This record gives sequence, structure tokens and C-alpha cells, in this order.
Amino acid sequence: MNDAQKDRVREWGEADAAEWIAVPGEASDKYSRGVLGVVTGSDRYPGAAVLGVEAAARTGVGMIRYLGAPRPAEEVLRRRPEAVSAGGRVQGWLIGSGMDASARPSDDLLRLKAALADGTPLVVDAGALDLVRSAVGPVVVTPHYRELAGMLAAQADDDSDAVTAAEIAADPAAWAARAARSLGVTVLLKGHTTHIAVPSGGRFTVTAGPAWLATAGSGDVLGGILGALVATHADEIAARGHEALAALAATAAWVHGRAGERASDGAPIVALDIAEAVPHVVRDLLRERGRAPRGAV
Repeated sequence: MNDAQKDRVREWGEADAAEWIAVPGEASDKYSRGVLGVVTGSDRYPGAAVLGVEAAARTGVGMIRYLGAPRPAEEVLRRRPEAVSAGGRVQGWLIGSGMDASARPSDDLLRLKAALADGTPLVVDAGALDLVRSAVGPVVVTPHYRELAGMLAAQADDDSDAVTAAEIAADPAAWAARAARSLGVTVLLKGHTTHIAVPSGGRFTVTAGPAWLATAGSGDVLGGILGALVATHADEIAARGHEALAALAATAAWVHGRAGERASDGAPIVALDIAEAVPHVVRDLLRERGRAPRGAV
């Protein structure tokens, strides 16, 4: 990436997103299509695990290993019985959604640390953002303004260096870029306009979806979409690192926004509506690019 590319902020669109949807072939199986490991949810917020797994399953991943706490595991398997609760090799992780770092049980911490030490790409959200520095593999974080302020405050030398959520909201593109550089991760900063930044300076924006997307659990759905995309593009991430993670993050935000539009059609929606609309958005993307798998209708 040259200096001009590093400084450029580019809007991510439909044609871009279509190039980052993995299409299975006749020789594909559940393992070659990508396996996503998930450590999300908690006794207080079990629904976050359900929403993330639901969204990941509907985005097009071969298998999901849900390895979170017992109560959310029960809810996940009730909603998505094809999820697997046994450990094993994965191509990517989704961790932290529906967890609270300030009230994190020790067994959840052990589960998170195991994922962080695995060496595979990670999508890190909410209650695992404070652990990003311990990750062995490449990381994309998905904070909102308050969460990003907390991440930056944790590494500030003193209180005078801390930034507030209001300051980030006033210039989200600049703060996403600063966080990516200082933390060494790809940043997906959530908002009506989503800002994606990589440590080297490359940046994307995604403006997609109705204001109805601002609803409880919507971010958990976004995390599931991104987790599935990461697990299905492990080879590209290995070859291209944060450049690939940024493209996948932008694609997830685009799909999430379009799924919100489709689910809403001008009316209020809930998070599960967004997840259920994802396959239709993926299908339309593939049709637009002439890449629909054999048998698609």
C-alpha cells in the first residue's frame, strides 16, 4: 500500500462487498467452508450469543463451534441446533459480545484467553476489548464510541490524555485511524456511518441502513456477520493481513446495513429481523456479480 492509498478514505460499495463473499463449490464441505469459534454471551446477556450465532450461520459459514458459558449455550442450541458445542480447530473467532469486562466470571476469562492465544484471526467485541493486547493472531475490533474511548483511555499515560465518547463522535474517522495505529489492530467503529481503519493508514467508510438499525442486539448481529466472513477468508487474511481484515469489516458493515433496509422497509425492526434478512442480501450480491452458486434461485 503506497502513501496515497494510506491517506485515502474510500466509500465501500456493493461491487466491493460482492468480491468478499465466499461461494462454495461442488467439492466443498463444512470444514473447507470455514469454521467459526464463538465465545460470546453471559448469564446476564445470553441473547447476544444467540444473535451472533444466528447471523454467522446465515452469512454462510460451514460450521460454528459455540464455546461460551452454559446458559447462553443452551439458548444458542435451542435456536440453532446445528451449532457445535465441542472444541476443535477453527479458522476464526468471534469473542466478547454480550460480556461485561467489569463483571467477568473467571471461567469466561479462561475461555476468552484460550481464543486469544489460538493464533487465528479474531473479531473482538464489547466485553473482550480490554484483552486485545494479548491476542496472538490478527484482530479486528468492533467498538462503538464509548467502547473506543475506553480502549484508548486504558493505554493513555494519564487522565489528561484520555478521550471522551463525545470527542470521538465529533471526528470518528480520525479517532478510528488513531486507534488502529496505536493498538495495532483493524478498527470497525460502529455508527450510522461506519469507519474502518488499519494500522498502516488505509481507511474505508460504509454508509448503509436505516436509523431503525440502532436497536438492541444490532451490534451482535454485525459481529456474527463479520465472524463468518473472517472464518471463510482465513487464507486471504494470512496472505494480506489487515488489508483483508479491513475489506471483510467493510463488507460486514455493508451487508448488515442492507439487511436492515430489507428487514425494515420503512418500519421498526428488531435485531433478529436483521439476521434473518442476511441470506437475501448475500444472494442479491452474488446475482449482481454473476457468481450465484449452482442451483440458486
